[in-house]
Amino acid sequence: MKKELLHIALLVQLILLVPLVSCVDNEEQDNSPTGNFEALWKIIDEHYCFFDYKQHEYGLDWNEVYNRYKVRVSDKMSSNQLFEVLCDMLGELRDGHVNLTSSMDFGRYWKWQENYPKNYSDTLERRYLGTDYKIAGGLTYRVLDDNIGYIRYASFTNPVGEGNLDDCLSYLALCRGLIIDIRNNGGGDLTTAERLAGRFVHEKTLVSYIQHKTGMGHNDFSPLEPRFLEPSSNMRWHKAVCVLTNRSVFSAANDFAVMMRTLPNVLLVGDHTGGGSGLPMSNSLPNGWTVRYSASPMYDSKKQQTEFGISPDVSVSFNDEATAQGIDPIIETARELLTK
Repeated sequence: MKKELLHIALLVQLILLVPLVSCVDNEEQDNSPTGNFEALWKIIDEHYCFFDYKQHEYGLDWNEVYNRYKVRVSDKMSSNQLFEVLCDMLGELRDGHVNLTSSMDFGRYWKWQENYPKNYSDTLERRYLGTDYKIAGGLTYRVLDDNIGYIRYASFTNPVGEGNLDDCLSYLALCRGLIIDIRNNGGGDLTTAERLAGRFVHEKTLVSYIQHKTGMGHNDFSPLEPRFLEPSSNMRWHKAVCVLTNRSVFSAANDFAVMMRTLPNVLLVGDHTGGGSGLPMSNSLPNGWTVRYSASPMYDSKKQQTEFGISPDVSVSFNDEATAQGIDPIIETARELLTK
């Protein structure tokens, strides 16, 4: 009798466990337009990191987005039509780090730079650099005629080694001040940005904070973790610096501007940066398309959001008169500040 009762008890437990197991299993979507729509919405819902911030800034409601876009999806639509709808939905996040990639197209949100003046001219850049400038890794540099050093760093995807930085700063060592032009720098390797910034800090300095997702809820984050900039053990710059920015400064370049802004001998000159402060991650849809999204939010040293960029210390814009005369107002303003 005891054995029979034990068998019955075990059977009851197994029956009760069946629905629990089915609830724990991850729901997999089928490779159909509706299945891919559901998969994409869920990936963003569980992993994206700026929902609360963007709800506060412009009223983003991801559940409302779901309802509005779901009616546009049908299993009879083509891949091109589905791609367009999914990209439109991702555009609601207003995030340059959010992309949808397929073999036929690359979905992106670039209004963070497209909707604003460039405040940069490659024609004028060539005028200031001339033809006898020096090249060290991803850097181009020279001494301007008023003994101001000028470094142009167009992209942090172009590597710069410690030897490159030593040679560049040694060459510019006798200059009265230094301009670092990162306008139109769309980012790249964050380690490279930190390596460059480390040449301008002289003690361990708090420059920003970061969080990481700890769960699938919109508010599931780790506590704020401080990020410190360590001074380079190689040659460092001790004089004044102006960092030139515009709306196309994004991602790692935006983070470089955030780090440099904390230093006492540095001024940001130019236009508001483009932002992009979330470290990106990627995932795949059932049809093989890849979605990239911001997963870990980063903040400045005062724990303020920088996702939509930061303002310069000295705001300067291009004007037609100066451009016609071959003058870059942002570079000239930086030169004036450094000569003072």
